[in-house]
Amino acid sequence: MTVKQDERQRNLEGFLTLAGWGGAKRDPLPGDASFRRYVRLDRGRGERCLLMDAPPPQEDVRPFVKVARHLLDCGASAPRILAVDNDSGFLLLEDFGEDTFTRILARDPEQETALYELAVDCLSSLHGNSRSGELHLPQYDTRVLLREAALFCDWYFPAVTGRAPTTTQRDSYLQSWREIFTALPPTGQGLVLRDFHVDNLMLLPERSGVAACGLLDFQDALQGPLAYDLVSLLEDARRDIDTQMAALLKRRYLNQTSVEPDSAAFDAWYAALGAQRHAKVAGIFVRLLWRDGKDVYLKHVPRVLRLLASKLESEPALAPMAEWVTCHFPDYKQPLPPPKVWATRALPIGP
Repeated sequence: MTVKQDERQRNLEGFLTLAGWGGAKRDPLPGDASFRRYVRLDRGRGERCLLMDAPPPQEDVRPFVKVARHLLDCGASAPRILAVDNDSGFLLLEDFGEDTFTRILARDPEQETALYELAVDCLSSLHGNSRSGELHLPQYDTRVLLREAALFCDWYFPAVTGRAPTTTQRDSYLQSWREIFTALPPTGQGLVLRDFHVDNLMLLPERSGVAACGLLDFQDALQGPLAYDLVSLLEDARRDIDTQMAALLKRRYLNQTSVEPDSAAFDAWYAALGAQRHAKVAGIFVRLLWRDGKDVYLKHVPRVLRLLASKLESEPALAPMAEWVTCHFPDYKQPLPPPKVWATRALPIGP
């Protein structure tokens, strides 16, 4: 253990002792795609909570705390904050248990419709009732959308082609996305949780209504186009969803959400944000192995590429991006080369 790690461990022990959980049994949970780690604490008599260990400067717990409290004020089920150390990056959180939608669907696929309807109802309720402007969150604007979309060019492109994109290729790639988003009509704005999918949703059957949907992993929330969270739910990188069911769920959302009266505008943003998210996620999943040594997400890349290709081939508004891949990256739909081929190369230059 390094001096820095030793100091962090001492800070952690002091935090837990001060919060009354110093002697609790500790059960580390599987890691995710971030620098955060989670530990379930159990001090007996049915008293459990979760420790979030989010080391600065890579992580910052303050956005999580702010958004969690806002979600609770809106009647949504975010974990209650039990103890906070902002400077060291430690939180104690209410423990929602282990019933993520992903786990439930794995053991009981018959619950799919009910779980997705609950998720959609939760999202529409949040968008209808949320006073997200009071949070003063950064805007999920074109600048941020382009920065995220660049991950496809910066990480996925070199993994497939064996070379970094040229400056001209990268500039034209970003210009294609700029043209797409500039041409979109105005749309409803609100709280965008940004990772609204089955891995981050939990069933809380003892609660009624939309409160039965527990929300996780929202520390990166922004203020932006409402369609983003719905498309991340219904065009999930992690599992296939029947297209007819997805269409019905999308209509269910629109029927319940008065803040987006123009369904044509919503549809246009839904298509563009879906393609942007798929491009971004493909880049992220490659980066997680190439840079961070995490290979668990790579198995989802073929699905992400199918979703991206479907969007580019069916949505005329995405023509600039479709033209770019035809010209500069025609092999983007091909399977990735084995990681041993590309993961040993020099890392791409990029975030």
